Amino acid sequence: MPVTAVVGGHWGDEGKGKVVDALAARADLVIRYNGGNNAGHTIVGERGTLRLHQVPSGICHADVECIVGPGVVVNPAALFDELDMLEAAGISSARLRISDRAHLVFPFHVEVDETVEVARGPKAHGTTRRGIWPVYAEKAARTGIRAGDLLEPAFLQERLGEVSRRATALLGRTVTAGELWYLCEEWSDRLLPHIADTHPLVQAALRRDDAILLEGQLGVMRDLDWGAYPYVTSSTCLAGGACAGAGIPPQRISRVIGVVKAYTTAVGAGPMPTELVDGLGARLRELGQEYGASTGRPRRCGWFDGVAARFAAEVSGFTDLAVMKLDVLDGFDTVKICVAYRDGPRVLTSVPHTAAMMRVQPVYEELPGWRETSDARTIDELPEEARAFLERIEQVAGVPVSMVGVGQEREALIMTGSGPRAPGLDTPGSVVEGVRR
Repeated sequence: MPVTAVVGGHWGDEGKGKVVDALAARADLVIRYNGGNNAGHTIVGERGTLRLHQVPSGICHADVECIVGPGVVVNPAALFDELDMLEAAGISSARLRISDRAHLVFPFHVEVDETVEVARGPKAHGTTRRGIWPVYAEKAARTGIRAGDLLEPAFLQERLGEVSRRATALLGRTVTAGELWYLCEEWSDRLLPHIADTHPLVQAALRRDDAILLEGQLGVMRDLDWGAYPYVTSSTCLAGGACAGAGIPPQRISRVIGVVKAYTTAVGAGPMPTELVDGLGARLRELGQEYGASTGRPRRCGWFDGVAARFAAEVSGFTDLAVMKLDVLDGFDTVKICVAYRDGPRVLTSVPHTAAMMRVQPVYEELPGWRETSDARTIDELPEEARAFLERIEQVAGVPVSMVGVGQEREALIMTGSGPRAPGLDTPGSVVEGVRR
């Protein structure tokens, strides 16, 4: 079976949870490989609407093992709330394993995040203030606490002394090792049953040739190296990041699904060339219910950014695309795709450095709109204009469209059969062929 990575193709919030949930029906193992509880994946199914922030989206399938990889930072208090939500929905968390190498988020990380973001004033980055970047900063500084440290009390006690001194220096108030120890004791009762050395589990799955899904958070335009720095997250969002963040050798990843919406959204500050700040943007926001799953913040909305999608496909190696929320564009007389950026006299077909990205203007192609897609369950049932729109996305992004989302429900996902052969996606063909039949 192939190892499949699911990666955000824009700024995040593209619908990766729905894609993972759909593919997990035929998977054996789902591994979340980056980020923390600063973004959420929403799943709508027979158990209602579930908003997952740290637990992999495969948890909704009873036979799927789920791992939170070492590339993730775990907020135990927020995780417990999530587990309570799953339990209330009748979903067992017994199949959840947390890597002993995953770093832990303490309350003082959140306080540091809030303090620094406020100090940035009008230049704020728009962080979720969940303490994510301070934890990754400590990880890089080699002063963090990992989940496995809870299994080694003597080692943990020694490490907490250094952590408390660093926290005191950052906040300008005393943070004691004792209060951090108390928190760790409080977390341990519930967290310890889930903590494991996940490396043998992953290697065993690879030897069995199990179907493995790698679930990423946010999108390429928020990647620490390739995104619009400094308006980025603190982890690697690319498929390459899944290798380190999940412990999967790169040659084992045979499929990389880039997830995008039929339009573009972003939360937080930084450049977004296709943003619509008029009534049209507000219309997209309300039709798509574009409010952050983690924070509830309204998302910035605009037309489909084909330049960013192509850039993401190139640096992350997308084999195919999942285009979500096509139904949100139902009823528009015309729709647009950004095919280039204009920077003064220059026309750019790739994502530039952030300073240039801040000033570019989108170059649009306008296409006819369509009436209704939400009832379609095959590519042939889509209006011809909607298929032509998807065909143009394929051409601009340079990869085939293998999935099309036309509603919130689990079954409102069209499998076109394009892309690498995979469980449930064995039929050859593409949207382009569907248009031309």
